[in-house]
Formats: sequence, structure tokens, C-alpha cells
Amino acid sequence: MSTVLEQEKPRGSAIQVPLPDEMLRRFQQRAAGYDRENRFFFEDFEELRDAGYLRMCVPRELGGLGYTMAESMREQRRLGYHAAPTAVAINMHLYWTGLVADLWRAGDRSLEWLLREAADGAVFAAGHAESGNDIPVLLSTTKAERVEGGYRFTGRKSFGSLTPVWSYLGLHGMDMSDPAAPKIVHAFLPRDSPGYSVVETWDTLGMRATRSDDTVLDGAFVPDRFIARVVPAGAGGLDAFVLGVFAWALIGFGNVYSGMARRALDLVVDLVKQRGSLGVSRSMAYHAGMQQAIGEMVLEFEGIDPHLDRVAQDWTDGVQHGAGWVVKIIAAKHHAVESAWKVVDRSLDVAGGFGIFRKGPFEQLFRDARLGRLHPANSMLSHELAAKLTLGISPDETPRWG
Repeated sequence: MSTVLEQEKPRGSAIQVPLPDEMLRRFQQRAAGYDRENRFFFEDFEELRDAGYLRMCVPRELGGLGYTMAESMREQRRLGYHAAPTAVAINMHLYWTGLVADLWRAGDRSLEWLLREAADGAVFAAGHAESGNDIPVLLSTTKAERVEGGYRFTGRKSFGSLTPVWSYLGLHGMDMSDPAAPKIVHAFLPRDSPGYSVVETWDTLGMRATRSDDTVLDGAFVPDRFIARVVPAGAGGLDAFVLGVFAWALIGFGNVYSGMARRALDLVVDLVKQRGSLGVSRSMAYHAGMQQAIGEMVLEFEGIDPHLDRVAQDWTDGVQHGAGWVVKIIAAKHHAVESAWKVVDRSLDVAGGFGIFRKGPFEQLFRDARLGRLHPANSMLSHELAAKLTLGISPDETPRWG
């Protein structure tokens, strides 16, 4: 299966991971242009593909580098430091290859085809976000209808971060053929399938380079060989596959925003050291107010990476947290994006009035960082799940008042 760009690379081509510093600097230099033009990061994508970055999580036995979650998350953090929108979009592909590689190593070879396709250059995107559904993956407003040889999907998916280049769209829908026992069907839609269309909707506050347009499904057919799972709707369907989606996606998001926060902090430190003022005899680094602001940013930032690293390492090591995994995953992501936002927001205060000009990095960082708090699970859902699971309440139970 080829991408829109028709630029697949052979499985045995060279892999340059970790990415060279000069490549990352090119990504950083392009970021402002992508954002300004609301343009997909085609040049970055081509370099990442050529470097083998998209095969990073594919097992070595199948033509990849075999990176674990702990290893790949460190690379995503580096990429996020230089070009966060590029990293967020690539995260959609890596979380499929990463979670399927985990299943493969655990003995579940049912999705080995996905890893072989990825090794041969296929790109996997995510089609989970839906208007009116704030519990992604576990529920769906998309209809999944069982037909001979597979399923037909009808609905509308948003935030398709790899829209211009995906080979397969990972999606889910709800099968209501038995209303008493609804099922969630997880599938991968090949790009050459009939019955879907892309609607250009992407004109947003931040993360503009992802070009995350909508995908409209109008009875799109997915054959059985590309059906990944059929599980109960709601929390009862949280098997290893679905939990892996949450783990790889959310910890990936957290690391991208950590990289962004690190960059904001570095930029501010350099700026303050160089800036003078008529009111002080030395650089603004000696200004008590600036020191207070920098201190706040440092103290906020220092808690992000250890939290993300601990969860990623536990996942890599196969630590048995049981149902506690959901809380650990959403807590790490929530902490990362909330703290990253505080760091970036404070950096704009320190940068001052000149920080709002679009020619500089702070204005873009500010807009991009704000979107981290909207990535699922958002703050409301994170608090609800953390509380219910800690209290021993099923996430599917609706609240009663009075």
C-alpha cells in the first residue's frame, strides 16, 4: 500500500535514529513557515521517512529498529523540542506501530501485517476524534455495520493529523446490531478504499502544520483482514489493544509537549541573559522579578520528564499495574501538558511585548502549547476517570444527583 506521495522506501534502507542535530535544526527553521501558511510538513515528513524514523518502533526482526516506548518517547521529545506540530502528527503513526509491536513481542501476531506494511513504507493515521463523543476509542458516533466479508463505516472523523500521506486510517465505530450489547469495531481503512472523502477543515489556533482535516465515511468498506478488534463498548472493551492506544498516544503527546516546554525555557534563559534595561546596571538575569519567573518555570518543568519517563519505563518493563494503568497514563499526560502550558505561558510574560510578534518563536509556542490541554483525555475526562477508578466506580456508570 503506497502513500499519496508514492515515496516508499525499501525495508532495508538505512536508519538514522537518533536524528542528526542538523536535521532537527532544519525542522525548527521550517516550523514558522508551516504555521504561517497552514501547510502540511511535507519536507519534514520526507526527511523523517528517509531517515527511517517511521520504522523506529517496528521490531528488528521485521525491518525496524525495535525501539521500546521508553526509547521512542525520548526521540519524540527531541523532535517536539524543535518542531512540535511535526512530532504530534508523527505520534499518530508511532502509536500504531508501537502498540502493535508490543502485542507482537507478547505473542499476539494477529496484526503482524501492520508491522510488515510499516517496514515497507506504509503510514498509519488515527481516525478516532468525533464531534459529540468526549470518550474517544471506548465509544463512537460512527456506525459500524457488519456485512459480508467485513464492516461498513459511516460517520465523520476529525483531527486526521496525517491526512495528506496516510496509507491506512486507523478508526473505530459502534456496531449496534444488538442494542443490549453494543460493540466497538477497530479497523484500518486502506487509502484506496471507496466510500470516504477528506474535507479541508483545518484552520486553527495552533498545531497548524499537522493539517488535521476531517474524514467523512459514507459506508466505507473495510475487509475482515483489516479488522483489528471487536470489543464491548465502554470500559469493558479495554483490552491490551485499546489500552495500548491510550498508552502510546497519551504518553507520546506528553513527551512532545515536554520538548516544547524545554525549548521555551531555553529561549527565555538566553533572552534574559542578553537583555539589558535602562533601569538595571547589568543584564535582566540579575532582575529579581525575572529570577522569580525563571524559577517558577524551572520548578514546573522539572516534574514533567521524570513522571513521563517512569510511566514509559514501567510500560516497557511490563510492570503489572492492572486497572491502575489507566490512571497512570492519563495522570502523566495531564501533568505534562498542564505544566508545559504553564511554562510556555510564563515564557511569554518574560519575553514581554516583543514576544507577541509572529516573527519570533514565543507567539507560535504559546498557541501550540495551549492545544495540549485539548488533546484527549482533556482535563474534565482525566479528572473523572482518575476519581472513578480510584473510588472503584465503573467509568461507564453515569452520575446520579440528589
